Amino acid sequence: MSSKKRGGKLFVFAAPSGAGKTTLVHAMVTKHPELRFSISYTTREARSNEANEVDYLFVSEDEFMRLRDEGELLEYAEVFDHHYATSRSQVEKHLADNRDVVLEIDWQGAQQVRVSMPDCVTIFILPPSIAELERRLRDRRTDKPAIIERRLKDARSDIAHWTEFDHVIINDQLDHAIAALDDILKGDGYATSTSNPDLRRAVRSIVD
Repeated sequence: MSSKKRGGKLFVFAAPSGAGKTTLVHAMVTKHPELRFSISYTTREARSNEANEVDYLFVSEDEFMRLRDEGELLEYAEVFDHHYATSRSQVEKHLADNRDVVLEIDWQGAQQVRVSMPDCVTIFILPPSIAELERRLRDRRTDKPAIIERRLKDARSDIAHWTEFDHVIINDQLDHAIAALDDILKGDGYATSTSNPDLRRAVRSIVD
């Protein structure tokens, strides 16, 4: 990361469930503590390994709707029957302080953020194959088989939106994915740019 003050930059991450987005984002924030991670609101229940104000801001449906109506949500979406959203004030404060900000959201939210903040850098995370995505979902052992099947179905729909993003990272090996992200953060991410023909061919080998 350059120490030159260029104003805060917003990096928006999205991925199908099971692609390893959360692991990758947390690895990047750990490696680059100067990054600010925007903690999302959600109306779903916390999992056993999650903590409020660390993994998510857990709120009720009524509180979520109040925040939406008051204009506090930069983006919001319904995913697997629960609401998720990004705090507008949290992001704007970090950017005003010349801090780079990381958002971990879904493709629907990324569309909304692009409208509000068109200078953001959007990054889509893909698994190396659909078969590997299924293996990762089953190995997590956090969902029932019916939920896994639904996640796989929705994943195929999510993946269809990869062309809307500035960059695509194929998350096969974590260290390689982190290195690719480092290049993007430094502004040298042509290898993962969706305008790169080699990258487009690699992605199509996964999604077609």
